[in-house]
Amino acid sequence: MQNYFNYFTEIEEHFQRRRGSLLLLSTLDWALIETWREAGIPLEVALRGIDDAFDKYEARQRGSARKLRQVNGLAWCAQAVMEAAEQQKEAATGAAPAGDAAAADSGTDSGFESQRIAEHLVVAASALDRATIAPDALAAVAQSLQSLATSVVSDAPPKLEDLERHLTALEEKLFATLTTAVPEELLLQFKTEAARDLAAYRSRMGAVQLRQIEQQFVHKRLLEHYQLPRLSLFYMRQS
Repeated sequence: MQNYFNYFTEIEEHFQRRRGSLLLLSTLDWALIETWREAGIPLEVALRGIDDAFDKYEARQRGSARKLRQVNGLAWCAQAVMEAAEQQKEAATGAAPAGDAAAADSGTDSGFESQRIAEHLVVAASALDRATIAPDALAAVAQSLQSLATSVVSDAPPKLEDLERHLTALEEKLFATLTTAVPEELLLQFKTEAARDLAAYRSRMGAVQLRQIEQQFVHKRLLEHYQLPRLSLFYMRQS
């Protein structure tokens, strides 16, 4: 649950700083960050991987007689981030103190407010109720969100880890429903877009990571196309 609000923006801003110029992240880049977040890669590890990638790039630039092609996508840093994550796992020893874990689970110091969480869930439920695709299935997800919103207000403080796991399960149901109900030609279009954008980076990523990024890419495009929300607390508005 740490760095929930700034995980994406910190990575985007850090990448832009190291690149030396503004470059808005693409759908592919956002999908890649999502795979890092879901894999549990800490923010500081992702930033370290980006630094490692650019340090190597700048070293090659200094040793090259010609100017190297500018980095034009976050996916260029994917391999370095995964290597940094592996190094972090190897270096990690022990577990967090029980007191710290309990505090994190209780949500008392997380900055999350019950009312704002409930509002986030209600807004998401309303959007699903207005869906033009698979209305019955999405209405069932919306009903679950409404129930969660009610329980969040009545249970103080909410257990954020448990709530997020529940929302993750509902998102998985949402994506499964969309993937099944969407016209085949539209699904093919989104997969083709993902394959095209990933083409330049296939040599830098493993097969598993490529599949994960493609899936996140397609999910993001489906939500955009049908104007549907993400359910995770990560996407809750800060104000």
